[in-house]
Amino acid sequence: MLRTATGVARTGAAPFLLMAILGSCNESPAPSLDPVPSPRALALADTLERRTFDFFWERTDPGTGLTPDRWPSPSFSSIAAVGFALTAYPIGAEQGYITRPDAANRTLSTLRWFWQAPQGPDPAGMAGYQGFFYHFLDMPGGTRFRDVELSTVDTGLLLMGVLFCQQYFDGADAAEAAIRATADSLYRRTNWAWAQRTPPLVNMGWKPETGWQPLDWMGYNEAMLVYLLALGSPTHPVDSTAWQRWTETYQWGRYHGQDHIGFAPLFGHHYTHVWVDFRRIQDDYTRARGIDYFENSRRATLAQREYAIANPAGWAGYDADVWGLSASDGPADVTLSYRGTSRRFFSYAARGASFTEVRDDGTVAPTAAAGSLAFAPEAVLPALVAMRERYGENLFGQYGFLDAFNPSFQFAGAATQGRVVPGVGWFDTDYLGIDQGPILAMIANYRSDLVWKYMRRSPYIVRGLRRAGFRGGWLDQAP
Repeated sequence: MLRTATGVARTGAAPFLLMAILGSCNESPAPSLDPVPSPRALALADTLERRTFDFFWERTDPGTGLTPDRWPSPSFSSIAAVGFALTAYPIGAEQGYITRPDAANRTLSTLRWFWQAPQGPDPAGMAGYQGFFYHFLDMPGGTRFRDVELSTVDTGLLLMGVLFCQQYFDGADAAEAAIRATADSLYRRTNWAWAQRTPPLVNMGWKPETGWQPLDWMGYNEAMLVYLLALGSPTHPVDSTAWQRWTETYQWGRYHGQDHIGFAPLFGHHYTHVWVDFRRIQDDYTRARGIDYFENSRRATLAQREYAIANPAGWAGYDADVWGLSASDGPADVTLSYRGTSRRFFSYAARGASFTEVRDDGTVAPTAAAGSLAFAPEAVLPALVAMRERYGENLFGQYGFLDAFNPSFQFAGAATQGRVVPGVGWFDTDYLGIDQGPILAMIANYRSDLVWKYMRRSPYIVRGLRRAGFRGGWLDQAP
């Protein structure tokens, strides 16, 4: 992926709503928002969950398990999107959208396909090497797309879905037993030690033509999951000093009243949290700061909301209920005059706002807010309702929220993707799997702790956390 380089009326919701409002430890004050979800918000969360699940169920190839990077534009498969699809199937079974046997069969087909997909050092005809997979794979063939890199973080996102399914499908029947065994084989095959150009750090990606990239994973971002998986491996682990070296590259600062570890696009505060419950568990770094990573993501979320309220660049549409910057589609790579000043707009870009950097062209990604649902529901649910009601079918369609929109971009003929609605703004026409995934999973975690509670049972995640120095909370009671 390398994106950083260059509700719900359910009995399980109330405790986690309270957790998000009260925070984890020594947190900044909560926003002045109504902590009780409105009926409109609960109804929207139900609809959004179902439609987002349907994206993964209907658009994934049932034979190979390959999920398109985007739809309806013609697309290759994203292995990270497959990881989110694997996470989606148990959610669909729990909600009754599909049967458990149907979920198990789709999961098993996917895992078997990835286990049998060709692995080797050749530049063509391979799906991966050393247990890792290429960032993008051709559909339906499933081999390397053009000259993309073998991606450690995208393989990590895939494996998180694999390990979730290993824990969820705990039945005695043959299909569920095969899921557990195949998931184990996939994880154990991944050679994390090989992926170290400069140990103890893990590298971003490898190409058979040029070898390892010049960049290792450093600085707080989505690669938390890379290090936890690498530390938890029983077969090819990295040294425990990798986590300390990783945290040494963090940046701590204050932004719009929130003290936290900085990373500007919100997806970096979501991805690992989709699967790992960081509430009340701390490593040495967060223990010294008096927070946990859950609280850190909450603060980053609230800071982005405050940034939108302040709206220093004067973008159209920004306010307390329309906010959220992350990696997403955008209208075009072009410089245009907006309100009398020259502004740079982007197509696909990692937008964000933090003390580390601000990259904002007026494009809002609904996944930025929705992926923070478990952290700050009192801020997120009103935002989802506002975006749905203000922009209607221009933004909300067959599979829920389209990837992004920009009320400021009303330049007819200038957009290179999506469409401009006169008098309203630019709207994407695609759904992106890696942005759909956090929406669905975080609704499930907000509802009932679903993904988190199964992943708390994973011996590999537990081992990775402990080797990283995490202690406290549920981790102290884990086997």
